[in-house]
Amino acid sequence: MDSNPKILVTSPLLPDLKEFNQYLEQIWESKWITNNGSFHKQLEKALAEYLGVEYISVFTNGTLPLITALQALGLTKGEVITTPYSFVATSHSIWWNQLTPVFVDIEEDTCGMDPAKIVAAITPNTVAIMPVHCYGKPCKTKEIDAIAKKHGLKVIYDAAHAFGVKVNDESILNAGDISTLSFHATKVYNTIEGGALVCHSAEMKHQIDNLKNFGFRGEVTVEAPGINGKMDEVRAAYGLLNLQQVDAAIEARQKVANAYRDSLRNVKGIRFFDDMAGVRHNYSYFPIFVDAEQYGMTRDDLYEKMKSQGIFGRRYFYPLITAFDPYKDYPSAAASNLPVANKVADQVICLPMHHELTDDDVKRILSVIVNR
Repeated sequence: MDSNPKILVTSPLLPDLKEFNQYLEQIWESKWITNNGSFHKQLEKALAEYLGVEYISVFTNGTLPLITALQALGLTKGEVITTPYSFVATSHSIWWNQLTPVFVDIEEDTCGMDPAKIVAAITPNTVAIMPVHCYGKPCKTKEIDAIAKKHGLKVIYDAAHAFGVKVNDESILNAGDISTLSFHATKVYNTIEGGALVCHSAEMKHQIDNLKNFGFRGEVTVEAPGINGKMDEVRAAYGLLNLQQVDAAIEARQKVANAYRDSLRNVKGIRFFDDMAGVRHNYSYFPIFVDAEQYGMTRDDLYEKMKSQGIFGRRYFYPLITAFDPYKDYPSAAASNLPVANKVADQVICLPMHHELTDDDVKRILSVIVNR
């Protein structure tokens, strides 16, 4: 038996297999496996109630809601201000809609977009803002929404990390015009692959539901060039079961986060995020930021040291989106335009964070970081 087993950065939340098989039996009996079936409808209703939102549409993955959100808002040309510090799906969704991403810098204390930099980037061609609640930490929604209202812009929040996050008991998903979620296996809550789009009116939900079903309105009318984004019954059933245990998983993650903070607080050269006042966090990630000069070791050296001990963190987000070939030549991708994002990307390691980490796992991880 391996005396030093691997500790992975994440582990999927899995429903009880016997309960899942019972749901599968119902699906087999109904012979309805996709196209807005019973479990699909149940999941949308249950998610709306859990998340504290009025209208939600579930998708087969987390990227299609981003693409569809821009389509649903009727954005066909122009610039979308967004962040370089995210997963590439954020900017890819802009590209797929033939819009132009404009990258602005982030704030070091949240890794969210800097509202002042948003204002400076607005031009007559700007049509929307696409911020990200990075690591599930709410970005400055009041300031961003006020900027958008003043300049007549749409706001789509990429809330892939922000499942269940609330500010003063209000869902973060109710900010802006639309918010999107990812239910990928690596997330706090997953449907294996999946996602959702949250909006604020029945009319918009109807439009979104049509767009994710090829643009069909009724049996014989196609009103827009939509896409196939529908979630199947198997994943919807899986999601219903996971929703029953996600609170316990978040509680387990919080204990891990507290243990990390207690041990790392006085380690010189290691920075991390504390909980924000009034925020119900989901502890989706635990990033640390390594100041090589103070810590005595570079981020990459620590990352490799962890791997050598069977501990697999993730340099998330590194490289920046603006370092990738599709985006590196945009004027806004210049490093001089994004000093904070570049600094943070060169310092970050997300430590293992999931509901199955044991006390011994956490001690092993901390030992490698503290005993340098």
